Parts: sequence; C-alpha cells; structure tokens
Amino acid sequence: MQTPILYLLIGYPGSGKTTTAQFIKELTGATHIWADRERRERFGSVYNQSDSDKLYEILNKQAEELLRSGKSVIYDTNFNYYKDRQTLRVVADQAGAQTVVLWLELSQEDAYRRAIEQTNGKRMFITMTHDDFIRVANHLEPPNEVERAIKLDGTKITKEYLKATLGLSILGLTN
Repeated sequence: MQTPILYLLIGYPGSGKTTTAQFIKELTGATHIWADRERRERFGSVYNQSDSDKLYEILNKQAEELLRSGKSVIYDTNFNYYKDRQTLRVVADQAGAQTVVLWLELSQEDAYRRAIEQTNGKRMFITMTHDDFIRVANHLEPPNEVERAIKLDGTKITKEYLKATLGLSILGLTN
C-alpha cells in the first residue's frame, strides 16, 4: 500500500489554492476537503468564530480518518498560521502519512484582483470583500525552512504544470 499524502495549501485568497486542489484530485484521486464549501453547507453565509472552530474540528477529524484508512487528502483552506499547519502535520504523522506543503505564490495585487474583481463565478461558496481579503492577507505566515514547502507560481496553475513541478512521487503516482 502506498503511503497516503496530506496536501496543505498556503496562499492569499485568489492565489489558486482551490484550482490546485481540484487538479491534484483529478491527477491522484485524493479526497478534496474544501473548507469553504463545507462552511457554506453547514452554516450558510453567516457564521462566527465558534462555528469555524467547530468546522475545523470536524474537518481535521475527517482528514485524520481518511489518512488512517490509507487515502490521500487535499486540505483546501487557507493555512495561514504555522501552528495550524503543524497541528495537521502531527495528524498526518500519527496516521502514517506524508505531508506536502504547497505555497501558492502570487502578488498580493494579482491575488486581490482574482479574489475580488475577477471571480468569474469561481468563488461559489464565499464572497470576499476588500476587508476580508486584507484581514486574511495580513495574517499569512509564510512557510519556514523546516516546512520544506514547495513553491508554486499561482499564475501557471494547470494539471501539466503541477505534474511537471511536483513530480510523480509528490503526487503519489508511480508512472
């Protein structure tokens, strides 16, 4: 049995995290845990910090169960905080899974434009305001050297780019 992989995504809103997650799912068959969709389905468009805390408790448990069962997981949320990434790294380690941290690099201006101005219907589950974007962007803690994050150019996200950049072993593929 192949070692399951937990993919964690870091980047500004609009940097390409969900697009990357969807392509990795198509390439690998990994389960896509999409926090924005889950939040909307559980709480609608109005939620508070307590709701978010409950949501992440549920999603973290779901990720753990999938990893323990041998399934790879793409955890699609904004892992802005190092402590949150470390929490999930421990979950993966305890489940016998490998963690791959993907850092979607895109200028703040381009990310803002995508998140606010050029959504083209892609942001199905969240409406991003200027204040929301600034709040999230200002709290992004870039990955440190210990995390060995793989940098991805947010302007180039395609299946072919991901396959070429990540390589087969990081995608959990054999050929």
